[in-house]
Amino acid sequence: MTAAGRGVLVTGASGGLGRAVAVAFAAQGDRVAVHYGSREEGARETLGLLAGGGHALVGGDLADPAGAARVADLADEGIGGVDVLVNNAAVNDAHPPLSTPYEEFAAHWQRHVAVNLTAPALLAHRVAGRMVERGVRGRVVNVGSRGAFRGEPDYPAYGASKAGLHALGQSLAVALGPHGIAVASVAPGFIATDRVAHRLTGAEGEAIRAQSPFGRVATVEEVAAAVLWLASDGAEWASGTVLDLNGASYLRT
Repeated sequence: MTAAGRGVLVTGASGGLGRAVAVAFAAQGDRVAVHYGSREEGARETLGLLAGGGHALVGGDLADPAGAARVADLADEGIGGVDVLVNNAAVNDAHPPLSTPYEEFAAHWQRHVAVNLTAPALLAHRVAGRMVERGVRGRVVNVGSRGAFRGEPDYPAYGASKAGLHALGQSLAVALGPHGIAVASVAPGFIATDRVAHRLTGAEGEAIRAQSPFGRVATVEEVAAAVLWLASDGAEWASGTVLDLNGASYLRT
């Protein structure tokens, strides 16, 4: 069982999965730093949903290395030390290779990689260093994607950056394991959130749900529960894993 009262930084917690993850950690007695990039109002709503006290609101642009460092520093100050880092923030904008102008295509790649891959690496660097200084057996959980394995033809930078995130997590698991810090990733399939609700209507929605033999998509609570477990004391031996959460919609060995 994991002792309550840890400090948890959840990036991209203005809504959707990030909000569900923040709520789940707070419900078990942890202090949560709720990060937002531009959606401050949503982040404040998340903050208002959290049980207990000692939580903090942290804004910052993760695409900027200085911004990522500032987010880590503000979280550290706001919740009295980060024991768990959940790299959830992500960019996922369409940019089909053959129909996206070159300059726009390049810009999409730069931003996807900056937010989805470089920022988690920088945050982990900043946070893990302090975990080691404090002698904390901390946790880093990365939110990857099924798209890293099955391909994302209209979102190639998203799929590639998430594949890189999975690889980053495995490298960090080896590097940080000697210090008692476990690192793991979840790879969800389609998740029902407000941001993608429009895609779950009509024929497209039927096709998406049909990808799984269960005939549905994931809830944010299901994925949050997996994040919570990977951050627990009992999941230390799962360090380095990439946990598929896609309802058997994509199987790999």
